[in-house]
Amino acid sequence: MIKKQIIKFIIVGMVNTVIYYMLFSSLIYFNFDYRLAVLFATLVGLLFSFKTFSKYVFENNNNKLLYRFASVYVLLYIVNIALIALLQPSVLNYYLSGLFATICCAILSFVLNKFYVFKK
Repeated sequence: MIKKQIIKFIIVGMVNTVIYYMLFSSLIYFNFDYRLAVLFATLVGLLFSFKTFSKYVFENNNNKLLYRFASVYVLLYIVNIALIALLQPSVLNYYLSGLFATICCAILSFVLNKFYVFKK
């Protein structure tokens, strides 16, 4: 069961991540502060990700879980910003530090969604 969920999470997460990263990169390109770029990309992706993860990955259509899901997104935002802030000076590139932070947050997202938001 968990193997099937991980595969679905990866597929759905890749779509969500591509959308998130395209928006983040576009905002960085237009000289937005990285914190605002992450915030805006996170907010845009929140509802889309909630619906796709709840329906296709965790097979739970309880909209009341949106509050838990949103709290996970707040935590992921903080972790994302912290990772970018730590990595950017050594990488000297917001695109690469943002990509690495996104991958780390995707892994954390699965764990939190599986065992906190959509736990059975």
